[in-house]
Amino acid sequence: MKKNIYEGKTKEEAIEKALTELKVDEKNLIVNVLEEKNTLLKKIVKIEVINYNDLVDFIKESIIEITKMMGLTANLEVRRRDDNITIKIFSDHNAVLIGKNGSTIEALQTIIRQIVHNETKEFIGVILDVENYKEKRVKNLEYLAKKIAREVKETKVETKLDSMNSYERRIIHSTLSDNKYVYTESVGEEPNRCVVVKPKEV
Repeated sequence: MKKNIYEGKTKEEAIEKALTELKVDEKNLIVNVLEEKNTLLKKIVKIEVINYNDLVDFIKESIIEITKMMGLTANLEVRRRDDNITIKIFSDHNAVLIGKNGSTIEALQTIIRQIVHNETKEFIGVILDVENYKEKRVKNLEYLAKKIAREVKETKVETKLDSMNSYERRIIHSTLSDNKYVYTESVGEEPNRCVVVKPKEV
């Protein structure tokens, strides 16, 4: 990935040089201070600058390379909002990319985030999805949470859901966080940790 080095008497001066040369807004740059020298004679700040567009290209290349190693051909759709980068993957073998309960796409997302962190030293919000699997999964989990909550409210009997990853458990907790009649708890050990929906004492 392309990285540019700039120097100035201050960080701000070095960034200004980067903005002038690269002709971009500061919001499109990732800046890391590499070195600060402060002597009696002069002060120098050295920064490393990465353009978000170059970062997106690097992420896309990394995903394509990994999916090729899996024997798959993938097309990518990228959307960036503020500091979050969302990439939808389209393949002829979506089920393989998604994995059981989304385990493969979650693992791929973790790998990509780590690669990006290693390169940028920043925690960039990279979200991977296969077509609209995650969006559909969220809606299904929200529906499930509300359905179970209604049952628990009526029967006053707690219900244990199937084991889920931490992302899916958070969706259940969030959906029912303001429910007047039930509350949720996570129980068990990974990878079999699950959510229990319990009746409130009203």
